[in-house]
Amino acid sequence: MKKTIVFDLGGVLIDWNPRYLYREIFNDDDKMDHFLANICTGHWNELQDAGRSLLEATDILVKHFPEHQEYIKLFYGQWSKMLNGSIEGSVKILRSLKAQGYRLLALTNWSHETFPFALEIFDFLHFFESILVSGVEKLIKPDPAIFNLLIKRYSLDPAESIFIDDNIKNVAASRAVGLDGIHFTSPQTLQYQLGERGIKV
Repeated sequence: MKKTIVFDLGGVLIDWNPRYLYREIFNDDDKMDHFLANICTGHWNELQDAGRSLLEATDILVKHFPEHQEYIKLFYGQWSKMLNGSIEGSVKILRSLKAQGYRLLALTNWSHETFPFALEIFDFLHFFESILVSGVEKLIKPDPAIFNLLIKRYSLDPAESIFIDDNIKNVAASRAVGLDGIHFTSPQTLQYQLGERGIKV
């Protein structure tokens, strides 16, 4: 019987994407894609999620790409514009799970410096008993260490716990430590996948 459900946040409950900001800035998808693929890359951003400071990260890129410093500084200077609200279908599922009394936790790859802002604007984040933030722990998914920390800190029985994430690598890592990993693709699919496990939402 499943008792605990652990949610990833970005891409599952919160719609975050740098393109929401940079599409306005560049007004040219090809230039935007080149910038995000080669300068403010996903890997660069992940290092902030793993604990590196925003100031250090920005300074490194400005030093390497001084001609793009204006755009680089916007990444965290206007970071909030990358948030496009909540994924309402998922939030509805979360509310139903809370009403039914399931234990709710979250495990997110997120900078410790920007996460407090999310806590202020998304009320449903307070539904969770606790949220394990990668930037605070200086560990990042899909490193097995962060999943083992989750299990140990919250005394989880992996066989009784579900982990939901939109990144298949993170799902695979969760399964490797014994959690029942669900690859999130849409709220409708998640509802079906939970139903297969006897959880009606």
